[in-house]
Amino acid sequence: MDLTLSDEQRLLRESVDRFIAETYDADHRRRIASDPLGFSAGIWKQFADLGWLALPIDEAYGGLGAGAIETGIIMEAFGRGLVTEPYLATVVIGAALISECASEPQKQAILPRIADGSLVLAFAHSERAARFDLAHVDTSAKRTADGWRLNGHKTAVLDGNAAGQIIVSARTTNDDGTPGKLCLFLVPSGAAGLSLRDYSRLGGGRACNLDLADVSLPADALLGDGSDSLPKIEGVVDRALAALGSEAVGIMQIMLDMTLEYTKIRQQFGRPLAANQVIRHRLADMAMQCDEARSIALRAALMADAKPADRGRAASGAKAKIGKCARFVAEQSVQLHGAMGVTEELDIGSYFKRLLAFDTMFGGSAHHYRRHAALGGRASDQS
Repeated sequence: MDLTLSDEQRLLRESVDRFIAETYDADHRRRIASDPLGFSAGIWKQFADLGWLALPIDEAYGGLGAGAIETGIIMEAFGRGLVTEPYLATVVIGAALISECASEPQKQAILPRIADGSLVLAFAHSERAARFDLAHVDTSAKRTADGWRLNGHKTAVLDGNAAGQIIVSARTTNDDGTPGKLCLFLVPSGAAGLSLRDYSRLGGGRACNLDLADVSLPADALLGDGSDSLPKIEGVVDRALAALGSEAVGIMQIMLDMTLEYTKIRQQFGRPLAANQVIRHRLADMAMQCDEARSIALRAALMADAKPADRGRAASGAKAKIGKCARFVAEQSVQLHGAMGVTEELDIGSYFKRLLAFDTMFGGSAHHYRRHAALGGRASDQS
């Protein structure tokens, strides 16, 4: 299999690398940390002008029709810059859910607005008791005379504070009062009965918890035809895991580069740290972990459109393995920087925090090892 990038993919990587190197530095991150949005609206507009927001959207809706590999290229560069713009929430997850679940009129109304940067989306799915089980949703949606009424609570909604529309998962209620299908609803950010409590995320950006108390929605707030959305949600989250893996690889690589440079200039007992064989071995181990993580992130991207069980095993395998590699690289980087590694003055601490946040998003390594094992039988049945 030829894994070399095409000319278009190389150009994309060069352009995003150049933009990140010129735009994102420590001063920029400090300014953004105090912004109520948690990101720069001006830079988000630049993303749209560069075509990055349109990248995975179908050409029929103003997009470029790219795939998971191109998304991975973008996300790896975003990891190097510790980008906080809501690319994952809006483009990787939000646009994919609209593409997979929405009706044709809904796609026509929403996807072009994502591509031009005028609409930020968020996905409200996680709940306190779910423990990363995507099928566990207690939020209810009851049909009314003129639409729907939603009640429930959502946690860790990425960039929900900045979203114009929030995609909320809820279970419909059968005629006998039992829980029904898992469906998705578009909830405007200012809907009556919707309350939001936002907070800073570890490593940059913002998230929020949502309370829905008798939120009334029109009938067309339901995405699609009302069929069960769980299989589509699982597919979109698997692609998000692949994208997150690429972001983590970008963070790991820059932590390795920064640590390598530091050990060359840090003098101890009259010579650089890198002159010590033990330090060289640790740096070599870090480089090996980065390469392993990059390979399995690429595999998850290549399997993004495979059969559900194969795709799920690739995504969970990547999340579990990269989580383990990321923790090793992060801990070694901080330790080799000494006490300065955990100070606000050095960027290494910010990258360390982002990797810690990565390890818990959509489930940690232990959760995904279990999921990978559970999907093994399904993959065998498919073959």
